[in-house]
Amino acid sequence: MLTPSDRTRSDQPSGILRLRTMLRALRARVAPFLKPVFENPVARTLRIYGRRLAAAGTAQYPPDVRRRLKILNVMCYLIATTTLLYAIQQAATDYAQFAPMVHLNLMIVALVLLVPFAHRINDIAGGLLLVGVEYAALIGFASFFSREGGGHLQYLIAAAAAFVFFGLERIWLVIGVILLAVILHLYVWYSFPVSGAVSPDQQAMMDSLYTQGAITTFALIGASVYYAFSLAEQAKAETDAVLRNVLPDPIVERLKASPGALIADGVDEASVMFADISGFVALARRMGAHATVEMLSRIVSEFDALAVRNGVEKIKTIGDAYMVVAGLPDPAPDHAVRLARMGLDMLATVERLRAENGIAISLRIGMASGPVMAGVIGTKKFSYDVWGDPVNLASRLEGQSSPGRILICPTAYALLGDRFVCEARSPIEIKGIGAQEAWYIVRESD
Repeated sequence: MLTPSDRTRSDQPSGILRLRTMLRALRARVAPFLKPVFENPVARTLRIYGRRLAAAGTAQYPPDVRRRLKILNVMCYLIATTTLLYAIQQAATDYAQFAPMVHLNLMIVALVLLVPFAHRINDIAGGLLLVGVEYAALIGFASFFSREGGGHLQYLIAAAAAFVFFGLERIWLVIGVILLAVILHLYVWYSFPVSGAVSPDQQAMMDSLYTQGAITTFALIGASVYYAFSLAEQAKAETDAVLRNVLPDPIVERLKASPGALIADGVDEASVMFADISGFVALARRMGAHATVEMLSRIVSEFDALAVRNGVEKIKTIGDAYMVVAGLPDPAPDHAVRLARMGLDMLATVERLRAENGIAISLRIGMASGPVMAGVIGTKKFSYDVWGDPVNLASRLEGQSSPGRILICPTAYALLGDRFVCEARSPIEIKGIGAQEAWYIVRESD
């Protein structure tokens, strides 16, 4: 049984969320100036092809894997672009001297661009190809430029990028890739300590290469870490949203403060309401599954919105029955008034939907007040539920009510006082209780 609560409450935003908020605010300010640029046909075409390139080779995978492979693809395109720029720079400086590095860079570009095609083999083939190409190429750079060229710095990227490439579920592969990067980094450091084929008068070139290598290294490490934290924040937000849709907000906070703790409360005063759509079963037989679920989903969604507006808590739906309480989990002195307003709003909603769609349905509602118990039960598909005499009485009153009316018990009637106009009906027989006075709520008093 699920107990959605539509009220949401944000936790204190983390650093990532604060950064996103600042970026959204900045984007809102500059959007009017950039809109003509990004909405022209050329920009739209580039975005379309950019998305296609990012998604290349990922269509057959589930969303989580597809997201990881898209990041890998984008990183490959960035690596291919910067490597091609290196080749052009070296060829323009002195092709005769730097020919081996120009050819090596062009070979890297060609192999890296094969990564999206490697995804067709499995979801780690592309990552393994990129790791193999980069690890071997960095040794080639070091043999030519020595460690002064800074190429060995890019082995440090593996410490973060390996998690992006292969995912946390392959932790031993990730550890192996990182350890190999450490070994190769040390190998380059000790094996190529002096300048290679570059003469001292080309120190500017060496400084430029080292600077580019450092910038690339830090940029890719930063991007990988940001991606990892972004996924963690997204997973946390999604988990929190799910919790708040199955449990009331105060209960979620208590569970987060004391995971695994027993949640059980006794409440001296609360009100319980059951609503049932009369004529629904016969209507469902005529409408078919799709139309029935669509109609029921719309009705329940509107009821959920009313629950938020009236400050009451939805407990569950059982088929075409809807259970809601007031005074739980937070006490509310006016719990009976809130729930009576909720019931009248529900009746008005069903009347409106019936007029709009011509569907022959109506609502029977029963409401009772008194002491109840509430708590979280179960460990799998757990739920927040309510027990006590008012729960049983509200269910019985719903069964005895008339279509389009709200039937309430004496306790609820006394709590409502003169706030609502009520109409007495003859005593009814309630199983387990006996003869019981009851009233219909007609409307709220002027």
